[in-house]
Amino acid sequence: MTVQHPDWWLDELAYAGPEHLDPAYVDGYDRKAGHDPQADLELLRRHGLDGDATLVDLGAGTGRLTLAAAPHCRRVVAVDVSAAMLTRLGAGAQRAGLRNVEVVRAGFLSYAHQGPPADLVYSRHALHQLPDFWKAVALTRVAGMLRPGGILLLRDLVYTFDPAQVAEQFETWLTRAAGSSADGWTRVELATHIRTEHSTFSWLLEPMLARAGFRIVEATPSRDPATYAGYLCVRT
Repeated sequence: MTVQHPDWWLDELAYAGPEHLDPAYVDGYDRKAGHDPQADLELLRRHGLDGDATLVDLGAGTGRLTLAAAPHCRRVVAVDVSAAMLTRLGAGAQRAGLRNVEVVRAGFLSYAHQGPPADLVYSRHALHQLPDFWKAVALTRVAGMLRPGGILLLRDLVYTFDPAQVAEQFETWLTRAAGSSADGWTRVELATHIRTEHSTFSWLLEPMLARAGFRIVEATPSRDPATYAGYLCVRT
């Protein structure tokens, strides 16, 4: 379910990146992303994902985590702003015979959770689409859909270095880019991400999590380059 907002509210669709809305791009997305959800699934299961649990997957994309988690819990709500992504996700759920997957076209700022509070929220590589002001609003909304003690597992492109290290860190990142867009993100695509999307510094994101009502249990920043991070958080 989505909710109506005032005229000053951010239009998430305008920030989604046009490629994510393109069915042709979505068809090759899983190969390009190369994401195996098993490690995240195991982490969620260690922290309460079980047969009674409700999981919300925010920015679910094609549903790699959603489809892997559905057999292990009572309810999964897959949320994404892209109709093309959700079409592919829904088809995957149907092929797998999963009846506990709900598909909702919405985003961090427009999804309205229905029913009892969620036990877990998962988000991978989606929050960076929002400017920092709206990240803080989004994380507060995420806390509001979780029960006290509920879990947020957040993974994203996060810069865990100082501003003085920008040139060095980005050049390391860009030199390791994929040679082909079909096989991963190329130098041109990563440079476009840096210029036009809203990945932020860890020392800005972490206080947002705390202010929203989360306690960070585990932080797993990448090294060399320091451009990714994961956060396992508990809703206080």
